[in-house]
Amino acid sequence: MAMEDLARRVAAYLAHRMPHASNIEVSGISRIHGGASRETFRLHASWEEGGAKAERPLILRRDPVASLIETERDLEYNAYRAFHPTGLPVPEPLYLETDLSWLDRPFFVMEQIEGCQAGSPFNAEPYGEFAEKIGRQFWTHLGHIAAADPHGIGFAASMDPIAPDECWARELEKWEKVIDEDELEPQPVARAAIRWLKRNPPPPAEKITVVHGDYRTGNFLFDAEGNIRAILDWEMCHLGDPLEDVAWAADPLWAHERPERPGGMIARDEAIRLWEEASGLKADPVRLRWWEIFNSLKGLAIWISAGKEYQTGANRDPVLAFSSWYCTDVHNRVLARRLAELSKEGRA
Repeated sequence: MAMEDLARRVAAYLAHRMPHASNIEVSGISRIHGGASRETFRLHASWEEGGAKAERPLILRRDPVASLIETERDLEYNAYRAFHPTGLPVPEPLYLETDLSWLDRPFFVMEQIEGCQAGSPFNAEPYGEFAEKIGRQFWTHLGHIAAADPHGIGFAASMDPIAPDECWARELEKWEKVIDEDELEPQPVARAAIRWLKRNPPPPAEKITVVHGDYRTGNFLFDAEGNIRAILDWEMCHLGDPLEDVAWAADPLWAHERPERPGGMIARDEAIRLWEEASGLKADPVRLRWWEIFNSLKGLAIWISAGKEYQTGANRDPVLAFSSWYCTDVHNRVLARRLAELSKEGRA
């Protein structure tokens, strides 16, 4: 779809959603590349209402023709809707639409946070002089996500309940299935990790919380003063063990395999301390170790799926080819090293 046509159709949709507005125009629409589960566009909307002119920068998130990981856009939208009133820095969600007549595929619209940038997870120093400041905010915000009452904020309204001792099995089954269905060649390291994870189930979750699912370097925006302004990419959010998020955020992939400084921000011990302080929970080392192994496996599953999507032509975004090549290599090495360490400890 040409950008001009997309702009015209978005304007028509906004007119449908804003019956008191007139002369609605959409300009400056452009694709934001990099996501694999949604097509993301920035745009500028202007209109007249009550005799006055108004305008607002917006973000459109539309389901792609083929998705790397199958996710429900209503879950992502609901996460924004649940957390926006709490003060957590997330964009304001505006409209969720599943009627295909508007833009051919489901989509949602939210506010655009301007004047910000996202640090690249593949930059050795993604935050430069703001590494310490951003790191403190990053881990504190993650603690606040874990501290939130999923039912009290409306996050869990349409979700099936999960018991504290069932979280690990559900997530492991989900990502093992992705590998089973998408691997193009044998995955011996992944299979070894799956065997270890099944033989060594973690203790039950201390508490069932909101799990972001992809909380990491690159999935939030910060401004010129080093303030985190928007936590993004909630498409894999769910209920579960909060240490799943902690382990993913601390995965060596996001820190150029320097686990002592997760995400290229602050020292690991300080990060865990801030998370515990903000969440009111404890990062049990046995549970955390299990979720660390799991998350490197989850990463492998995502990159394996990326390779299949690209190689079969279902999605030709070059970011998928890069993920399949570079990230698969990193997580294979991380998992092999972690499994070797467990073997030395007699925990294989």
